[in-house]
Amino acid sequence: MGSPAERVITLPDGRALAYREYGDPAGAPAVNCHGGLLSGLDVAPFDAVTRELGLRVISPDRPGIGASTSSPARTTADWADDVRALLDALGIERTAVFGWSMGGQYALACGARLGGPGGRVERVVVVAGCLPLDDGATFEHLNAMDRRLTRLAQHHPHVAREVFRSLGEVARHRPEAWAHLTTRGAVPEEGKALDALPDPGIASAAAHALEHGDGMVEEYVAWARPWGFAPEDVTVPTVLHQGTHDDLVPHAWADLLAARISGARLVSHEGAGHFLTYRDPAAVLRDLVAA
Repeated sequence: MGSPAERVITLPDGRALAYREYGDPAGAPAVNCHGGLLSGLDVAPFDAVTRELGLRVISPDRPGIGASTSSPARTTADWADDVRALLDALGIERTAVFGWSMGGQYALACGARLGGPGGRVERVVVVAGCLPLDDGATFEHLNAMDRRLTRLAQHHPHVAREVFRSLGEVARHRPEAWAHLTTRGAVPEEGKALDALPDPGIASAAAHALEHGDGMVEEYVAWARPWGFAPEDVTVPTVLHQGTHDDLVPHAWADLLAARISGARLVSHEGAGHFLTYRDPAAVLRDLVAA
């Protein structure tokens, strides 16, 4: 399948922002906010589906990932400024935004900061999104792996950097081992779907994200900071997708997010897990297309 060439823009503050495009070049724009431990390559497997849906997917790497310059003190809300600059550079006036897992809060940031009358974002789609993790009680309900990685990044960043670099080496040189780690505990059908992905698959997206380690340390510190906005600030049409058998993000979080975002629609996928989009991408991505 291959992957489109990486492109880079210079942001107003001088940082670089790297991105790729997938789907239909003449289609309706949609910005992807990639998942955790991954990069913007995570939507590469959806290229054919997004082309069929008439979507032009712009998929940037967040600060510190790939060729995107770090922004160590960033908040989730700051991502909206980077997306605005990317839209300006591409001459895009209005867009949908998609976010999966860790990327969900970044998609919501775009809805909160760039939505509303005269705004740039017209709809948001989130899969397995998290609640704000600066609340201690909520953080304790996070899955054990992400709790450990977050605490390691917060308190022992040099150790965390080496852990992430080592994971990146596994993803790069032993993609089958990375796939096994990724799908351990996953819904069987979703695990098979991930195993069947052509390159660049989930391991390639991880290898790109974890190459240096520092960027992923930044990711895990940033996602547990106060967001800089509240879910109630999202006023654009929002669809939340959540698998009932997700072993990484509690279904209750989707219920709480839906209750806090005015007019949000929650789609529960019975029997699905964290990787539901890879099993049936059209079922999720069609919500990015204007009704």
